[in-house]
Amino acid sequence: MKIIVLGATGLVGQAVVDALEPRHDLVRAARTSPVKADLTDPASLDALFDGGADAVVCCAANVPLRPLAGLTDAQILDDLRGKLLGQVALAHRAADRLADGGSITLTGGTFDEPLPGSGLGALVNAGLEGFVRSAAAELPRGLRINVVSPGWIRETLRSMGRDGGTPVAVVADAYLALVEGDANGTTVRPR
Repeated sequence: MKIIVLGATGLVGQAVVDALEPRHDLVRAARTSPVKADLTDPASLDALFDGGADAVVCCAANVPLRPLAGLTDAQILDDLRGKLLGQVALAHRAADRLADGGSITLTGGTFDEPLPGSGLGALVNAGLEGFVRSAAAELPRGLRINVVSPGWIRETLRSMGRDGGTPVAVVADAYLALVEGDANGTTVRPR
């Protein structure tokens, strides 16, 4: 299967590449890689599909923790464009251009408990889950769409001097299972 992995140079993206690579032909894309793609740049998303593909996995999305009291309108719009609207735009393009029976896997996120600065991230993640659940019912040609919503990644927490989190390899296995499986409209929270 030919799979586009957007965000392939990040921690999660590299783990997903490592999980998929032995079994599939991959196109690695990121803002800084030879195949350039950015969720805020529609033309770069269009170009991703020029060579055809069977699946697309997006690991490129994040929303920083920002206290509600200090949010600016520009920050709100940038975060919505980057993680929510960018992935919706990617899914829209994939629905038109993936091979029949193809797979779209997006990245959400979750907080086990409310955390200061997580309000906008929670909004975006809930929006992605709702979008995936609803879009699954209308995708053509046997296409599937799902979202992986990891919590904190163990390796990220360790780099911050903290304990806990889910190992990145476990998170990558969730992407692999969605790409190769038959789930549709599902949110997976790897643990």
